[in-house]
Amino acid sequence: MESNSSQILVVDDDRLVLATLAAGLQQQGYEVSTADSGEPALAQYKDSTPDLVVLDYRMPGMTGPEVAREMLALAYRPIIMLSAYDDKVLVDEAIKLGVSGYLVKPVDVNQLVPSIEAALARYAEVDALLSSESDLREGLERSRVVSTAVGILMSRQGMTIDCAYDSLRRLARDERRPLKDIATELVDSVDTANRVVDRLK
Repeated sequence: MESNSSQILVVDDDRLVLATLAAGLQQQGYEVSTADSGEPALAQYKDSTPDLVVLDYRMPGMTGPEVAREMLALAYRPIIMLSAYDDKVLVDEAIKLGVSGYLVKPVDVNQLVPSIEAALARYAEVDALLSSESDLREGLERSRVVSTAVGILMSRQGMTIDCAYDSLRRLARDERRPLKDIATELVDSVDTANRVVDRLK
């Protein structure tokens, strides 16, 4: 078993999926807590904010996106969304919230761990940039927009998390522009395209 002190909150209304993922992540050395619906998940998040959340998209009561929105409003942490549906509309809705990843079920621990580690690494990188309290708001906003842009590339281009993030950094470096500006440009272009499509319906 690997040594890993990261605290993961797993939220899924399917008790079998919940137990399987929790046991598998614990075997990988993570500290795992669980919730089978949105309300107790939010209560846990408020009481003891985890390092990362693995969150089911469709649940009775509060949906995954509703839970994610409230969590991110409380404190920014990486969120990986799980769904049985590979639907671009659902993916776009999730990534616009600022989630760090979107995986299609069935998902096993061997698939989940690389996404968790990549999301934690990105969060740590952003956190390291927050050198003073005055930088906090700007840094968290940068993290959200970059995570959203990464999610768009994963959805639209079929990229892995690492590949999408590296592509954004490479473009920012090549154009000598801040990473946040590149990410914002990508997110805004998707929003514009979606508005046009909605008008055509």
